[in-house]
Amino acid sequence: MNVSAAASLRLELSLVQPVLRSAAARMWHSDAGLPGRYRHYLRAMHQVIRASVPLMERAAARCERLPQDPLAPPLARYLRAHAEQERGHDDWLLTDAEASGTAPCELTGSVPPAHVAALVGAQYYWIEHSHPVALLGYIAVLEGNAPAPGLAGRLARETGLSQAAFETVRLHADLDDGHSADLDRLIGRLPLDPARRSLVAISALHTVTALAELFDRIATAPHVSESAHD
Repeated sequence: MNVSAAASLRLELSLVQPVLRSAAARMWHSDAGLPGRYRHYLRAMHQVIRASVPLMERAAARCERLPQDPLAPPLARYLRAHAEQERGHDDWLLTDAEASGTAPCELTGSVPPAHVAALVGAQYYWIEHSHPVALLGYIAVLEGNAPAPGLAGRLARETGLSQAAFETVRLHADLDDGHSADLDRLIGRLPLDPARRSLVAISALHTVTALAELFDRIATAPHVSESAHD
């Protein structure tokens, strides 16, 4: 087993995760702007998460066109199964948005900004022009940085929004640790050569940088006044 590949990736991510944690802390800072930032977060994360299943399906299909590649069959099986686990999570965000006073069409109809396209779009490039194993770096970051277990309750108290507006935060706090363990086991089983290990790490580090930028933009963006949602 290539156990060191999973351990090495986690070590690399541990060195840069303080950047992501700091950006998240700025986004969730307790002040009068927190309800607006949370609504912005829902919009941005819907733009990201609605791409998750299509990305995994695209990567699995690419694997299935690489029958001689020893990475391809186990990677395709993982991606197909994980896509089913993630299916519909973007709809959770629409439900949360409605509970927060935001019409779901504000999420589905908004144009994703360039920094969201950069976060997600790099994965399409690597899947098509390098190797679909790159997507594991992206998944490792998104699922390895699940919301803290108490975050949903704190946000509900401090924003004054309904508890029903935080179901996605609550559910991902419960689910993503198990998904991260599954991913580590997969990486441990895959016959990754140095080039593929490097690709997974590059994808992961890009994801950390782009996700931290997304959080910082939410933390500093102007927001619609609360009266617009009353």
